[in-house]
Amino acid sequence: MFRTAAVIACAAAGVLALAACSSGADAAVEVPAMPAASGGSDAHAALLRLGMVDAPGEAGFVASQMAFATKSVYGQAVYDTLVRATAANKLEAGLATGWEYDETSTVLTMRLRTDVRFSDGAPFTADAAVQNLLRFRDGGSQNAYWLASVADVVALDESTIQLTLSSPDPVLLLQLSRSAGYMESPASFEDPAPVGTGPYLLDAEASVADETYVYVANPEYWAPEFQHYDRIEMSVFEEPEPLMAAFLENRLDAGLYNGYYGFEQIEGAGYTANDFMLDWTGLLLYDRAGEVNPALADVNVRRAINFAFDREGMLATLNGGRGEVTTQIFGIHTDGYNGALDTVYDYNPEKARDLLVKAGYPEGFELEMPSVSWIPAAVFESMAAQLADIGITVVYTDEPDYIAAITQPRYAAVSFQLEQPATPWETYVNALFPGVAEAGVGPAPWNPFGSTDPFIERIVAKFQAGDPGAAKELNNYMVDQAWFAPFYRNLSVFYTGGSTAATLQVGNAYPALWNIVPTGA
Repeated sequence: MFRTAAVIACAAAGVLALAACSSGADAAVEVPAMPAASGGSDAHAALLRLGMVDAPGEAGFVASQMAFATKSVYGQAVYDTLVRATAANKLEAGLATGWEYDETSTVLTMRLRTDVRFSDGAPFTADAAVQNLLRFRDGGSQNAYWLASVADVVALDESTIQLTLSSPDPVLLLQLSRSAGYMESPASFEDPAPVGTGPYLLDAEASVADETYVYVANPEYWAPEFQHYDRIEMSVFEEPEPLMAAFLENRLDAGLYNGYYGFEQIEGAGYTANDFMLDWTGLLLYDRAGEVNPALADVNVRRAINFAFDREGMLATLNGGRGEVTTQIFGIHTDGYNGALDTVYDYNPEKARDLLVKAGYPEGFELEMPSVSWIPAAVFESMAAQLADIGITVVYTDEPDYIAAITQPRYAAVSFQLEQPATPWETYVNALFPGVAEAGVGPAPWNPFGSTDPFIERIVAKFQAGDPGAAKELNNYMVDQAWFAPFYRNLSVFYTGGSTAATLQVGNAYPALWNIVPTGA
């Protein structure tokens, strides 16, 4: 699969609708208990050798700076989160044992565990939780925007915190099960060595930065049923070829594979393919108002572009048939998904040419798009040839810093492989949020021109109000208006060896660390 972009922080959730509704409560309140975390077991083994496609990053293990996605297991080894999510993203108790929103959904009260200590011996308290949440919100993590809706956090007593939101945030609790909810000892905030409450301790002496990270079991861990190994070795492979070699030589027990080929060989070496579809590949038709290329302001042009592509053929030739065609960006596990939208724009170049004539472009037009060396040239060649067939001449500009180039309001259309998040709200925040100029808030990373219209704004208001049909309504509108031209959903794979099993995490490239377990085989 294509390299995944680092998500650019955007303060979408915090400025969308309702004004802040703060609470001056200074006494403890009772909140409903959540189910205890499920999925633990007594399965145990001496060693897990895990293949990683990237390193933790420049900030290392500083909790307020940590990312998630392909880096998630680095943090899950040493840090617990306030909320724990099952593989299907059902929310359960973590360091928080219960929580409750007020009637406006802008005040969240959370009750915390009182029997947990950090690995430096300090107790986990409400004050520690407050400090961690504010540091993450105000820090430099690429996911800091996950807490953009949080206006304030206060401790009501030693085991209760209260979060005040600037507007309802439908996915805040889910984000608190990810890196936004990592809890680090405040005494170690300035120490690069991780000090958390998690199941493992980083063995710094045995680790080599950007190459291998070694963990040993935390003997004082409060939830041993989620601690399956005595030792974990995470080896970094920044290119797929050495990763493939490690699988073929049986040097790994499990790992995400990001190569374009070699699947049969790896499976022939005894690994089980745990397949999932997390990303879609296609065009992002950014310039919906025609600021850079006036043609794209016409919905008929955007629809013509969609009809131009032989998606089945592209899936077969560019991705080895690994995936399924689609014309929607909402993921199959979200409430917004509509199976009928996968085939709205079947391959029909004749209809595409008719739509260009209808839009006033009988001779076609020129479309500048960026290219980059680490996306196979065949991808760009295929797109250009099919667009040329309907009269659109593609002119490519090489952009070595591709991510920076495609997240600026420069190109009318760009090609990329983009995540389909676990929830429709995350899809909106990442790809559709237009920004709020008067608040100094920029648009979503994948909507750099800040496109919007009154219809979308009405749907989003319904979304925030909890309308169960709003996500599908938004998805239907996006496909009808052809804001994107998806080709297919990519089939990705997480491999496990004969003595290891994994339960995949909906919406993430890696399973939760506690869902990678020894089988005893």
